[in-house]
Amino acid sequence: MFAEAAVRHWDYPRGTAGLRLVSAFARERDVPLPEVPEDVLTDPAARVDAAVELAAVRALAARLPDAGLELGRRYHVTTFGMLGYAVLSSPTLGAAVDVTLRYLDLSFIFCVPRLRLDGALLRFELDASALPQDATRFLLERDLAAIHTVTGELLPGGLPLTEVAFGFPAPADPSAHRAAFGVEPVFGAAVTSAAFPAAELDRPLPQADPVTVADCEERCRVLVQARRQRHGTTGAVRAQLAAVGGIRLGAGEVAARLLVGERTLRRRLAEAGTSFRELRDEVRFALAEELLADGVLPVADIATRLGYAESASFIHAFTRWTGHTPSAHRRPG
Repeated sequence: MFAEAAVRHWDYPRGTAGLRLVSAFARERDVPLPEVPEDVLTDPAARVDAAVELAAVRALAARLPDAGLELGRRYHVTTFGMLGYAVLSSPTLGAAVDVTLRYLDLSFIFCVPRLRLDGALLRFELDASALPQDATRFLLERDLAAIHTVTGELLPGGLPLTEVAFGFPAPADPSAHRAAFGVEPVFGAAVTSAAFPAAELDRPLPQADPVTVADCEERCRVLVQARRQRHGTTGAVRAQLAAVGGIRLGAGEVAARLLVGERTLRRRLAEAGTSFRELRDEVRFALAEELLADGVLPVADIATRLGYAESASFIHAFTRWTGHTPSAHRRPG
């Protein structure tokens, strides 16, 4: 029904708009946060690791544990930059949801979304299982409130929720939750979720424009392509493999250098839609092209530098990548 969410873990690189919003919220309430240079926060092209934003959120949650809903209402369609404009110009709510999932790594979400049809309802679930416990409730409330705020800006009259459930115990006073979502909240549920009539997906958006949405989607595609290649866990693994001698490292050795367990590394790569073997092949291919273009080393030496035990293995792999042998690739014309 929908595209699969582009990210399945909170650890992906982000723009600075989300961190800027968190920082401004904290300053208003005199909550000190881990220091981030002001020139980074104000640079629209800057990128920050998710761990940096998470550290700020954890500091805020420690001082203001009940502020997640209020912070979530600060997120607007325009907070999300090009993704926000792609959403605004989508033809229907369903199309807006689809484009959001495809380019979710242009958002600031920490709780991974899952959508499923439940009879006549569409149920939107948030998975916070990978988050540190001290930030879980805060981020569940923030993310769900942000989603509800944004959808309310898209549709005249807002999105009518039929139910909202939270995967944590009820607070002493649930009136803020009732006011934020317009329904009586349920607490202590198995998963945090919200539901609305699936028919709402067909509602046209008032600012729909086919030319604008096509342009915005293309810009989103270019942004995420560059970001997915250079940053996050996949980028860190590529950097380790591309370093001198790095191509000979195994997954366990790379994981140790990145201060994570091998199983964690493999899981994160799978969540990013790749694997250690695929990344190693990518790096090997890039290095092979450089070495072949230099024209200095014989194929046997290139194979050794790329960590192959014998030339035949390298020749076979290169032929699989390109459709021709290394020698044919090197020959002019």
